[in-house]
Amino acid sequence: MKELLLIAIGSALVNNVVLSQFLGLCPFLGVSRKVKTSAGMGVAVIFVITIAAFVTSVIYRGILMELHLEFLQTIVFILVIAALVQFVEMFLKKSMPSLYEALGVYLPLITTNCAVLGVALANVQKGYGILESVINGVGISVGFTIAIIMLAGVRERIEYNDVPLSFKGSPIVLITSGLMAIAFFGFSGLIK
Repeated sequence: MKELLLIAIGSALVNNVVLSQFLGLCPFLGVSRKVKTSAGMGVAVIFVITIAAFVTSVIYRGILMELHLEFLQTIVFILVIAALVQFVEMFLKKSMPSLYEALGVYLPLITTNCAVLGVALANVQKGYGILESVINGVGISVGFTIAIIMLAGVRERIEYNDVPLSFKGSPIVLITSGLMAIAFFGFSGLIK
Protein backbone atom coordinates (compact mmCIF):
# COMPACT_ATOMS: atom_id res chain seq x y z
CA MET A 1 0.00 0.00 0.00
CA LYS A 2 2.84 2.36 0.85
CA GLU A 3 4.45 1.72 -2.54
CA LEU A 4 1.20 2.54 -4.36
CA LEU A 5 0.87 5.79 -2.42
CA LEU A 6 4.44 6.72 -3.32
CA ILE A 7 3.74 6.00 -6.99
CA ALA A 8 0.63 8.23 -6.91
CA ILE A 9 2.31 11.14 -5.10
CA GLY A 10 5.44 10.84 -7.17
CA SER A 11 3.46 10.88 -10.41
CA ALA A 12 1.25 13.81 -9.43
CA LEU A 13 3.73 16.15 -7.77
CA VAL A 14 7.37 15.10 -7.98
CA ASN A 15 7.36 13.99 -11.62
CA ASN A 16 4.47 16.15 -12.79
CA VAL A 17 3.88 15.26 -16.41
CA VAL A 18 3.54 18.89 -17.54
CA LEU A 19 5.81 20.84 -15.24
CA SER A 20 8.64 18.34 -14.76
CA GLN A 21 8.56 16.14 -17.85
CA PHE A 22 7.09 18.76 -20.24
CA LEU A 23 4.65 16.33 -21.84
CA GLY A 24 1.15 17.39 -22.82
CA LEU A 25 1.92 21.05 -23.34
CA CYS A 26 -0.57 21.59 -26.21
CA PRO A 27 -3.74 21.19 -24.12
CA PHE A 28 -1.98 22.66 -21.08
CA LEU A 29 -1.34 25.96 -22.85
CA GLY A 30 -4.35 25.90 -25.17
CA VAL A 31 -7.22 25.06 -22.81
CA SER A 32 -6.02 26.89 -19.70
CA ARG A 33 -7.82 30.17 -20.34
CA LYS A 34 -10.76 29.48 -17.99
CA VAL A 35 -10.85 27.35 -14.83
CA LYS A 36 -14.14 25.70 -15.79
CA THR A 37 -12.84 24.58 -19.18
CA SER A 38 -9.56 23.47 -17.63
CA ALA A 39 -11.38 21.40 -15.04
CA GLY A 40 -13.41 19.74 -17.81
CA MET A 41 -10.25 18.97 -19.75
CA GLY A 42 -8.66 17.65 -16.57
CA VAL A 43 -11.55 15.28 -15.95
CA ALA A 44 -11.41 14.07 -19.56
CA VAL A 45 -7.65 13.51 -19.26
CA ILE A 46 -8.09 11.68 -15.93
CA PHE A 47 -10.60 9.36 -17.55
CA VAL A 48 -8.56 8.75 -20.70
CA ILE A 49 -5.19 8.27 -18.97
CA THR A 50 -6.60 5.99 -16.26
CA ILE A 51 -8.48 3.78 -18.69
CA ALA A 52 -5.57 3.85 -21.16
CA ALA A 53 -3.13 2.81 -18.43
CA PHE A 54 -5.36 -0.13 -17.51
CA VAL A 55 -6.13 -1.28 -21.06
CA THR A 56 -2.58 -0.88 -22.36
CA SER A 57 -1.20 -2.73 -19.35
CA VAL A 58 -3.63 -5.61 -19.86
CA ILE A 59 -2.90 -5.75 -23.58
CA TYR A 60 0.86 -5.55 -23.06
CA ARG A 61 0.97 -8.22 -20.35
CA GLY A 62 -1.79 -10.46 -21.68
CA ILE A 63 -1.20 -10.33 -25.40
CA LEU A 64 2.04 -8.67 -26.49
CA MET A 65 4.28 -10.35 -23.91
CA GLU A 66 2.63 -13.73 -24.32
CA LEU A 67 3.05 -13.65 -28.10
CA HIS A 68 6.49 -11.99 -27.90
CA LEU A 69 5.24 -8.97 -29.84
CA GLU A 70 6.57 -6.31 -27.49
CA PHE A 71 7.96 -4.38 -30.46
CA LEU A 72 4.36 -3.49 -31.44
CA GLN A 73 3.66 -1.70 -28.16
CA THR A 74 3.76 1.86 -29.50
CA ILE A 75 1.41 1.16 -32.41
CA VAL A 76 -1.02 -0.78 -30.22
CA PHE A 77 -0.96 1.89 -27.52
CA ILE A 78 -1.69 4.65 -30.04
CA LEU A 79 -4.69 2.73 -31.39
CA VAL A 80 -6.07 2.11 -27.90
CA ILE A 81 -5.66 5.77 -26.95
CA ALA A 82 -7.34 6.95 -30.15
CA ALA A 83 -10.32 4.67 -29.51
CA LEU A 84 -10.66 5.87 -25.91
CA VAL A 85 -10.57 9.53 -26.94
CA GLN A 86 -13.28 8.87 -29.53
CA PHE A 87 -15.40 7.34 -26.77
CA VAL A 88 -14.87 10.37 -24.49
CA GLU A 89 -15.65 12.73 -27.37
CA MET A 90 -18.93 10.95 -28.16
CA PHE A 91 -19.88 10.88 -24.47
CA LEU A 92 -19.21 14.60 -23.97
CA LYS A 93 -21.02 15.53 -27.17
CA LYS A 94 -24.16 13.72 -25.99
CA SER A 95 -24.13 14.42 -22.25
CA MET A 96 -22.28 17.77 -21.88
CA PRO A 97 -22.54 19.73 -25.13
CA SER A 98 -21.41 23.02 -23.56
CA LEU A 99 -18.18 21.46 -22.29
CA TYR A 100 -17.75 19.72 -25.65
CA GLU A 101 -18.01 23.09 -27.43
CA ALA A 102 -15.71 24.80 -24.92
CA LEU A 103 -12.98 22.19 -25.36
CA GLY A 104 -13.27 22.50 -29.13
CA VAL A 105 -10.28 21.24 -31.06
CA TYR A 106 -8.36 20.41 -27.89
CA LEU A 107 -10.49 17.37 -27.10
CA PRO A 108 -9.29 15.43 -30.16
CA LEU A 109 -5.78 16.61 -29.24
CA ILE A 110 -5.91 14.22 -26.28
CA THR A 111 -5.33 11.52 -28.89
CA THR A 112 -1.99 13.08 -29.79
CA ASN A 113 -1.28 14.22 -26.23
CA CYS A 114 2.12 12.72 -25.63
CA ALA A 115 1.33 12.51 -21.90
CA VAL A 116 -1.20 9.74 -22.53
CA LEU A 117 1.22 7.71 -24.62
CA GLY A 118 4.02 8.59 -22.20
CA VAL A 119 2.10 7.02 -19.32
CA ALA A 120 1.58 3.77 -21.19
CA LEU A 121 5.22 3.58 -22.26
CA ALA A 122 6.51 4.57 -18.80
CA ASN A 123 4.41 1.84 -17.18
CA VAL A 124 6.03 -0.74 -19.45
CA GLN A 125 9.50 0.73 -18.98
CA LYS A 126 9.20 0.73 -15.19
CA GLY A 127 7.86 -2.83 -15.17
CA TYR A 128 4.63 -1.90 -13.41
CA GLY A 129 1.89 -4.48 -13.05
CA ILE A 130 -1.71 -3.69 -13.84
CA LEU A 131 -2.52 -2.12 -10.45
CA GLU A 132 0.65 -0.05 -10.38
CA SER A 133 -0.03 1.09 -13.95
CA VAL A 134 -3.51 2.29 -13.03
CA ILE A 135 -2.24 4.09 -9.91
CA ASN A 136 0.53 5.72 -11.97
CA GLY A 137 -2.05 6.76 -14.59
CA VAL A 138 -4.33 8.27 -11.95
CA GLY A 139 -1.40 10.11 -10.34
CA ILE A 140 -0.13 11.51 -13.62
CA SER A 141 -3.57 12.62 -14.75
CA VAL A 142 -4.34 14.23 -11.39
CA GLY A 143 -0.99 16.05 -11.63
CA PHE A 144 -1.95 17.25 -15.11
CA THR A 145 -5.30 18.45 -13.79
CA ILE A 146 -3.69 20.28 -10.87
CA ALA A 147 -1.26 22.03 -13.20
CA ILE A 148 -3.84 23.06 -15.82
CA ILE A 149 -6.31 24.36 -13.21
CA MET A 150 -3.55 26.32 -11.46
CA LEU A 151 -2.45 27.89 -14.74
CA ALA A 152 -6.06 28.72 -15.65
CA GLY A 153 -6.55 30.44 -12.29
CA VAL A 154 -3.43 32.52 -12.78
CA ARG A 155 -4.41 33.36 -16.37
CA GLU A 156 -7.84 34.56 -15.26
CA ARG A 157 -6.19 36.88 -12.76
CA ILE A 158 -3.61 38.10 -15.29
CA GLU A 159 -6.43 39.36 -17.54
CA TYR A 160 -7.22 42.07 -14.98
CA ASN A 161 -3.61 43.15 -14.44
CA ASP A 162 -1.60 45.73 -16.29
CA VAL A 163 0.81 43.57 -18.30
CA PRO A 164 3.35 45.31 -20.56
CA LEU A 165 2.45 45.07 -24.23
CA SER A 166 5.49 42.95 -25.12
CA PHE A 167 4.44 40.33 -22.53
CA LYS A 168 0.73 40.12 -23.38
CA GLY A 169 -0.60 36.81 -24.66
CA SER A 170 1.71 33.84 -25.03
CA PRO A 171 4.85 35.36 -23.46
CA ILE A 172 3.24 35.91 -20.05
CA VAL A 173 1.65 32.45 -20.19
CA LEU A 174 5.03 30.84 -20.91
CA ILE A 175 6.71 32.85 -18.14
CA THR A 176 3.96 31.82 -15.72
CA SER A 177 4.34 28.18 -16.76
CA GLY A 178 8.08 28.39 -16.23
CA LEU A 179 7.60 29.82 -12.75
CA MET A 180 5.14 27.04 -11.95
CA ALA A 181 7.70 24.47 -13.13
CA ILE A 182 10.31 26.02 -10.84
CA ALA A 183 7.83 25.88 -7.95
CA PHE A 184 7.10 22.19 -8.63
CA PHE A 185 10.83 21.55 -8.70
CA GLY A 186 10.62 22.04 -4.92
CA PHE A 187 8.85 18.68 -4.69
CA SER A 188 11.88 16.89 -6.18
CA GLY A 189 13.29 15.80 -2.83
CA LEU A 190 9.96 14.56 -1.53
CA ILE A 191 10.26 11.02 -2.90
CA LYS A 192 13.44 9.26 -3.93
